[in-house]
Amino acid sequence: MSDAATQRRMANAIRFLSMDAVEKANSGHPGMPMGMADVATVLFTKILKYDATDPYWVDRDRFVLSAGHGSMLLYSLLHLTGSKEMTIEQLKNFRQVGSKTPGHPERGHTESVETTTGPLGAGISNAVGMALAERILAAEYPTVFGHRTFALCSDGDLMEGISQEAIAIAGHYRLSKLVFLYDDNGISIDGHTSLSDSVDQVARFKACGWNAVHVDGHDADAVEAAIKATEGSDKPTLIACKTVIGFGAPNKGGTEKVHGSALGADEIAAARKHLGWDYEPFVVPDDLKSLWLEAGKRGQGARKEWEKRFEALETGVRNDLERRLHGDLPETFAKAMADYKAKLYAEPKELATRKAGEAALTVVKGELPELVSGSADLTPSNNTLTKNMTVISPEGGGSFMHWGIREHGMAGAVNGMAIHGGILPVGSTFLVFSDYCRPSLRLAALMGIRVVQVFTHDSIGVGEDGPTHQPVEHVAALRAIPNLNVFRPCDGIETAEAWEVAVASKTRPSIFALTRQNLPQLRLKDAGENLTAKGAYELQAAEGAPMVSLFASGSEVSLAAEAKIALDAAGVPTRVVSVPCMDLFNDQSGAYRAEVIGTAPVKIAIEAAIRMGWDSIVGSDGGFVGMSSFGESGPYKEVYKKFGITTEAGRGARKGHERFSGVNGLHDEKS
Repeated sequence: MSDAATQRRMANAIRFLSMDAVEKANSGHPGMPMGMADVATVLFTKILKYDATDPYWVDRDRFVLSAGHGSMLLYSLLHLTGSKEMTIEQLKNFRQVGSKTPGHPERGHTESVETTTGPLGAGISNAVGMALAERILAAEYPTVFGHRTFALCSDGDLMEGISQEAIAIAGHYRLSKLVFLYDDNGISIDGHTSLSDSVDQVARFKACGWNAVHVDGHDADAVEAAIKATEGSDKPTLIACKTVIGFGAPNKGGTEKVHGSALGADEIAAARKHLGWDYEPFVVPDDLKSLWLEAGKRGQGARKEWEKRFEALETGVRNDLERRLHGDLPETFAKAMADYKAKLYAEPKELATRKAGEAALTVVKGELPELVSGSADLTPSNNTLTKNMTVISPEGGGSFMHWGIREHGMAGAVNGMAIHGGILPVGSTFLVFSDYCRPSLRLAALMGIRVVQVFTHDSIGVGEDGPTHQPVEHVAALRAIPNLNVFRPCDGIETAEAWEVAVASKTRPSIFALTRQNLPQLRLKDAGENLTAKGAYELQAAEGAPMVSLFASGSEVSLAAEAKIALDAAGVPTRVVSVPCMDLFNDQSGAYRAEVIGTAPVKIAIEAAIRMGWDSIVGSDGGFVGMSSFGESGPYKEVYKKFGITTEAGRGARKGHERFSGVNGLHDEKS
């Protein structure tokens, strides 16, 4: 039998496992796996550097299924190449609760799934980050890192706006070890893509600095030649593989009918006859099983050679790289941060938390060489480029990335860098633009990866830029995402403590919401522990039995402290609770939460944002000083005054609980 015929039979194993699994589940997307089976077979049997017996080999080539709806393509490949986890029973349980074969691939849930995909465009932006991480690490460890990143993308991936940001980043930085395999089948859910799209994708990619070629996606030799031609290139490459969606289905193939639903028994029977596949559902003949298992072991020799190179590293270098790959902190980190905080206690300063963040980040970067920072064209405002960082260029590595005005692309690529390993990525922009990042932030939380996003200009305190740039709902919206720490520190101490928590959080991403305006340092004595790690704590106790508890985050903690002075002077014993991270506070024991919330008859939350989330602390009948509308342009102190977020508003508590009961935001000047 010719090699081409053998390759086609191996591809047919993918096709029928995929259509059988979707049919059994009566749910899924058989069309893409059937259409791209020939391309995937070439990639996994002739090109990809991997060892199925060691799925976490550091220098493996990365394969990202950005078109995550076609998950059965990946699950079939994992099963055929010898994944111990991906048994035939798992394929039979496709899309069932508790299986390793969810509807879309999920990192951490299924072995060998590099990243969680499904939201279109996410995977290719992650792939850009993976390729960038490899570039940075290869510059530092040239004998250890030398792999490539392949991403399979669909028409839908390339229609999503994030795709333009991702390919522009990759083209500008010449990520030459990145290859996109484009399933150019011309079909989307609604029908032919000509209904809504007429972009020449090859021309588009070339305009962004990529190599880009067309190839027949069902011609194995042509696909192999096209992929091999990318080796040694000085640019990333798009290979547009012209395919037939649902290849092999004689009646539904090439139409939207095969995109997102089971083929049905009659069509599957017709496909078996059409492709000469005379086997029962989920059965792969022994000769094809052997060929696929052999393909899964192709990389064993390369892996063993790599292990020798890794062991040849100087002991200290190897140990530190292993630490980085495991996401551990060096033994010196805790002391460095303690020394830094001791200086803050010794010399308190009035400082914007974005500047406090820069100072803390300088210390963190000094201890963690793996930290790679960046900004979406707001470097002077975000303060995330420190003096001990070097700028990444198209020619090589470094530790600071100019992402350009590409917030979503940045967030997706930052996820990919974290997923790759060996890098602790930090992105940054204005908080109001976190909406552009939100899909990738959600996926970071879903995957449980260690990424940090620094969002500055965190409230109506932005001032003159006005309501378009004054975030009021964004902190609450971010707090709504599970498994995400949102820090809004009140001073330099809390900012430093937040950094300590963020870099130690291996399975939970972190967001910093930092101020433009200066704030006083409120923490003046070392508590002997990281209080920010508890999410909330009593910052200032009442003198006697408290009548009022003021709860605040960020810049409003200082307003609460001023209100306490006025209330105490008026004979109203008041306590102040700082809430730097509501998410961490929610993680604490019921006893600790009750202790911090306290029993004062009047409880008031203060935040220059909407009320959402604060009822869990002050209760639905508690008071709130904050926003229920958009902001206004003007000097920030005048903006705060207009919306009643002032010491006087907090002082109004002395007139009784009823004054603030049910208040949802806007306070007029008389408040």
